[in-house]
Amino acid sequence: MSLVKTTINSSLNTSFNTPLRSRSIYLPQVSSTPLVASYTDSWGDNFVDNSAKIDGGVPLVFLHGFLSNKSCWDGLISLLAKDYRCIALDLLGFGDSSKPQIRYDVPTMVAFVVEFLKGMGIDRALIVGHSFGAWVGAATALHTLDNPDNPDKLQIVGLGLIGAAGIRDDSFCGKYDQYRPLLWDTPVVDWVLNLATPLGKLTGRQAELDKIRWFRAELMANPAARSFVVDRIRPEDAVDTVEKEIYRLHLPTLVIAGAEDETIPLWHSQTYAQKIKGAKLAIISEADHSLPQNYPREIYQLLQNFLESQSI
Repeated sequence: MSLVKTTINSSLNTSFNTPLRSRSIYLPQVSSTPLVASYTDSWGDNFVDNSAKIDGGVPLVFLHGFLSNKSCWDGLISLLAKDYRCIALDLLGFGDSSKPQIRYDVPTMVAFVVEFLKGMGIDRALIVGHSFGAWVGAATALHTLDNPDNPDKLQIVGLGLIGAAGIRDDSFCGKYDQYRPLLWDTPVVDWVLNLATPLGKLTGRQAELDKIRWFRAELMANPAARSFVVDRIRPEDAVDTVEKEIYRLHLPTLVIAGAEDETIPLWHSQTYAQKIKGAKLAIISEADHSLPQNYPREIYQLLQNFLESQSI
């Protein structure tokens, strides 16, 4: 395991614009009708100017974090797309993908990703995930190792795990108990939040109140987010974390963490780096949890070096 620190603080002046696409995904255990997988794909767009390398290379598949969507990767993909095929997927229940009213869990997300890749005709991919997306990425790699339900022999050839969730941490339980009323499906909660607005302005806590109101709106509008929060209140609910299984992964892995990440503790990333054989750990100094959005150039440099060192 190696440790890399970077203090680059350059601004991103480019943007990534590519048409949105959708693909039908059939998961009979989830829905009797096909689901929609929404994604962007740099392949074939005008941004790509190195088609020979990209055509024969392994695609990079990007999975976003909790309460996010594929657009969080725009800045990073704008830098990578000249050399790599980059596919950013909205996970099931997020962004523009289908939002069925089901109990969401990591195995369901893995099945969604696997079926998406199968539908795209992709049998080899490197997954780059942020936070919850990194958790799903690691679980997808584990799924493909020896799963009899993998007849197409999908191969995950590498992982980029950024601010990765998925490690059991009982300290989370009870940490956000004061926000539990935000899960109540009643307009009374919204009425109380609106009533508190004048008080927030007087006490200088308006920004905090706005954040709570946003979180409440996201939970109510997003069945996947609400399901994950509701179903993981107790320690014994953490049944699909991966810390006991990732030792079985023997594939090139880059783990990136923010030194000032207050959402996912650093030791989670260190656990991935220690348990996955040969994994490399990079820590971006002064970085918070919003790594793809706020630190695309730093991540790009780390990923580019990693990909070149692995001849991917």
